[in-house]
Amino acid sequence: MNELQVGELIRTPSRLLFTAAELGIIEFLIELIHAYPDLIWKVDTQSRSMFHTAVVHRQEKVFNLIYEIGALKDLIASYRDETNNNMLHLAGKLAPSDRLKTDSGAALQLRRELHWFKEVEKIVQPLYREMRNSEGKTPQTLFMEEHKVLVREGEKWMKDTAASCMLVATLIATVMFAAFFTVPGGDNGNTGIPIFLKRRSFTVFAVSDALSFVSSAASILMFLSILTSRYAEEDFLHSLPNRLTIGLGTLFISVATMMIAFCATLFLVLGHGVCKAKIPIALVACIPVSLFALLQFPLFADMVSHTYCSRMFSRPSRHLLH
Repeated sequence: MNELQVGELIRTPSRLLFTAAELGIIEFLIELIHAYPDLIWKVDTQSRSMFHTAVVHRQEKVFNLIYEIGALKDLIASYRDETNNNMLHLAGKLAPSDRLKTDSGAALQLRRELHWFKEVEKIVQPLYREMRNSEGKTPQTLFMEEHKVLVREGEKWMKDTAASCMLVATLIATVMFAAFFTVPGGDNGNTGIPIFLKRRSFTVFAVSDALSFVSSAASILMFLSILTSRYAEEDFLHSLPNRLTIGLGTLFISVATMMIAFCATLFLVLGHGVCKAKIPIALVACIPVSLFALLQFPLFADMVSHTYCSRMFSRPSRHLLH
């Protein structure tokens, strides 16, 4: 087929090129554009290219193809639709609800939106960052207006999560601080030296108690910094997710080491006489740690993947025009 026939084929009964971009069907687009490179210049009824459509519908893989067309991306990025919106204006609009739901929590949703805006900002000309659309709005103004509700929801989600976790961390810090000065078995009345000082279990108790207290204190500071944050849009990109990730990680360490300190105390108090009871009790002590890990790990994993392992805009390896 020649390009005219191909253009007619993908135009009827629907705009297949733009439907594929909207749905993120990158395999279809790669094969089609590899065979007919001029299709990258096609626009839909709103004067938007397939890359503009990918931005509107937040399709990362499709948008990444723009880096494969070299200097031509500057020309395509300069396209404006019927209402004078450039590509950065489209990135400033709120994503469709089905794309927002891919992230758990309003804060992570807002973070993804900020990533999109920053990534599109890199490829448009500096003039386009301050360009106004038909309504007289710059991309930054449009982003702020479209995401006002999401910013409020993200702030509430962050504060609620931080407040709940901070309460747990405070309780652990209080208990661990008190436990360190009331050591198991007591101490020598004359010297003040703990009676079980030379026991290996006492060393385990002392180390785990100290770790639990320090990690819970660090967790409190992280959650406190979240509660007192200014909650500007930029804070949701790195600052707040980093703090929440560190806070959740240190909180898990404090819970785990608290249970270790409990088991060490159990072995010291019960001694060697009732060894049959120690192991079952120690196993039961693992239940709270397991429950905490089971309930909080999905959130923690989500935060880590977004904050440290996110590769939303990785460059594709296949070259379209070669």
